[in-house]
Amino acid sequence: MYAVAIRRGETTPSVIEKPTPEPAPGEALVRTLRVGVDGTDREVISGSHGGYPEGEDHLVLGHEAVGVVEDPNGTDLEVGEVVVPTVRRPPVEGTNEYFERGQPDMAPPEACVERGIAGAHGFMTEYFTSPAETLVSLPRELAPLGFLVEPLSISEKAIEHAYASRAAFDWNPSSGLVLGNGPLGLLTLAMLDGYDRTYCLGRRDRPDPTIDIIEGLGATYIDSRETPVAEIPGVYEPMDFIYEATGYAKHAVETVHALAPGGVGALLGVPDSWEFDIDGGSFHKDLVMNNKALVGSVNSGVHHFEAAIDTLAGLPDWLLEDLVTGVYDLDHAGEAFVDDETSIKTAVQFDTL
Repeated sequence: MYAVAIRRGETTPSVIEKPTPEPAPGEALVRTLRVGVDGTDREVISGSHGGYPEGEDHLVLGHEAVGVVEDPNGTDLEVGEVVVPTVRRPPVEGTNEYFERGQPDMAPPEACVERGIAGAHGFMTEYFTSPAETLVSLPRELAPLGFLVEPLSISEKAIEHAYASRAAFDWNPSSGLVLGNGPLGLLTLAMLDGYDRTYCLGRRDRPDPTIDIIEGLGATYIDSRETPVAEIPGVYEPMDFIYEATGYAKHAVETVHALAPGGVGALLGVPDSWEFDIDGGSFHKDLVMNNKALVGSVNSGVHHFEAAIDTLAGLPDWLLEDLVTGVYDLDHAGEAFVDDETSIKTAVQFDTL
């Protein structure tokens, strides 16, 4: 079978051949339909994030997958069932408390591997195997867009944790700001449709397809080159909720000053090491005196995937049509990894229903 992988020492992915996997007890064999590409994949390819499976000279890419059960292998799944796989698996040395209690998304990096990202091969291959409990059923009509479930699940978890941090008092957010106008930021912006006022920050000039989507969702576009995050309260308004998806380290600090009293910021970006000066006293005082909070969030669990499927089903058709700018077959898989201002969300297609 064919797979898209990155080899050690190389900087571009290539199509390779691998044996079709045999499912172990408790696993199902899945025929891959589509696999999405995101910024994490590009970071893995560049070597700034993730890592290869132990003893392997390559990593099969892809963590945003949708497929069809080919062989249930004695599990409760059915042949032809459309599924999306979760990403985290136990480390090579065996299980641990996070997996035993069904919360792998809460494990630190050393207590897990992530398929297609760190320590385990991904799903960008014609077939893959996965434990039945890591495969979440998807309605067949959503199969073409099933690769969006994983990124949506990331935001489902982050938003859940943000709201949990405000559960001690009556918190009714009316203003929301998303930092980052990539596909994850745009999907998250669409998830804030219940807010009175929404904003999205980016660094692009008009005309631009992401700005069109932002405004189509009824949100206000903020150009960070004109209005840095820390200045947003004075130019627009203090924000009840801020979702950070840029990986720009200063945004974690600036988020605090951009929040309204009682507000919360969810941090999802993974920055490189960067030292810079901050007014630590002001940062600390603002958090304390205004009852603000920051929460970090990474990965997601099965119930976040289930919530994401419901969210995907409710997204407007025009948004999904504008968001997915390219689906490429294996012969043109490399084009899915090209990051330019004409593309937003791309995927590699292996098969159809």
